[in-house]
Amino acid sequence: MEQYELAEIKINNEIAVAPEYKGMLEQINSALPAINKDSQNFYKSSSQFKNVTLDVTELTPMSSVKHILDVLDQTRKAIEESTIELKRKQIKLAQKKHESNLLKEGFEKDLVEIDILELETQIQNSGNYIKGAIRKMSFFVTQYKAMLNELGVEHINEEDYEKNEARHHILTAMKQALISARGRNGMIDEGNQIYLFELGINGGAAQKEVLEYLIAEQKILENGEIPTHQFTINWLNSCADKFESFAVQFAESRGFVALDESSLLKELKNA
Repeated sequence: MEQYELAEIKINNEIAVAPEYKGMLEQINSALPAINKDSQNFYKSSSQFKNVTLDVTELTPMSSVKHILDVLDQTRKAIEESTIELKRKQIKLAQKKHESNLLKEGFEKDLVEIDILELETQIQNSGNYIKGAIRKMSFFVTQYKAMLNELGVEHINEEDYEKNEARHHILTAMKQALISARGRNGMIDEGNQIYLFELGINGGAAQKEVLEYLIAEQKILENGEIPTHQFTINWLNSCADKFESFAVQFAESRGFVALDESSLLKELKNA
């Protein structure tokens, strides 16, 4: 039974309404086949555009890879769990159909038929979301390959990730510092000053960088031009170049071993 047929049965049988609603129900039921067909384009949490602009926002390819791998892992788990649950429902459906065949006409058989309808609906809906999750996973596999290409490697290991962390956090801290300063007359807010401190970056030095950036940006605007996003990214990277070693130095000054290579998974072995 097609999905729109199930939906039509539910609407006609479950909504016992006044006659004036008949036209509305007819319009809904006539549109359901097209609606359900078009809905197949979705059944996923976000668009591809949102995924690569508003969801994965890390500023380094390595950090983006980590985020992408997290998404892939969570999506894989969701697909596996949903598939298991789907198989369980399919078995229950077979049981209910067998049970219905053994029953005579009456209330008990009617209730079993409702159980069958409910399971069929759940199976179809679950299948739609599993398909959406598969498309999402395929999309993020494409992004994973793109990020590896950006890094110029075939795979990454834990050491690669750890060595990228300082730059990732400095880029993030300075991005947030700049954003906070825009609404505070150029001054970095307390929360981001704390973040910078934990990264071993002097708050005054960071403030100077932000103010100089805002002045340069204002000059571009005064010339009737629009500062490009790349202008901001270039500034952020220059800050990362300047401050990248500070976080490790600060950690080591407090007695920590910033990178313990003996505790890293450098290469994955095939089982």
